[in-house]
Amino acid sequence: MKKIYLSLIFTLAFGFLFAQSSDLLQFNQDRLRNTKTAMTVLGTWAIGNIAVGSILSAKKEGEDKYFHQMNALWNGVNLGIAGFAYYSATRADPASFGLYESFNEQQKLQKILLFNAGLDVGYMAGGLYLREKGKNTADPGKAAQRRGWGKSIILQGAFLFVFDLSTYFVFAGKNEGLKEILEGLSFSGNGVGFRRVF
Repeated sequence: MKKIYLSLIFTLAFGFLFAQSSDLLQFNQDRLRNTKTAMTVLGTWAIGNIAVGSILSAKKEGEDKYFHQMNALWNGVNLGIAGFAYYSATRADPASFGLYESFNEQQKLQKILLFNAGLDVGYMAGGLYLREKGKNTADPGKAAQRRGWGKSIILQGAFLFVFDLSTYFVFAGKNEGLKEILEGLSFSGNGVGFRRVF
């Protein structure tokens, strides 16, 4: 009888740990899939801006030339960021993240997105400054350059602001899944337990 109880306890404990592990694996798979989706959006935006900006900056004159020129240049950086983050998400093994690493990755990503949203506001303000400075510049060539670059930076900052906040809310919406995993844990002076309610 004692062996049956021990066997039952072992089976239940293994089942609880497996359920927690399975939930954590699913959480990390979702996080990495969402990262790849977000980086695909950013990369597509970047490639479109580089292509259109490169073509039109060669065909346009004055302010429009500089607008398209900055769109192409700015998105070279975006494409690099998107490519690196996509590659990193593709190479990551969702099973390799323990509970602590999963929590840290989730929090780190959300902090980066909120910080970037703040930078995006700064980009838009910088673009407005350049545009206004262009209005007060005597040299017509420099004035057109500043106005064109300013308009481009406002556009790019606005896109990134929407992108970063949208991505933040997608990831923040997944916090509930991690919260459920964490709520199943209990700590005592002698160890850690996991409780699963069915």
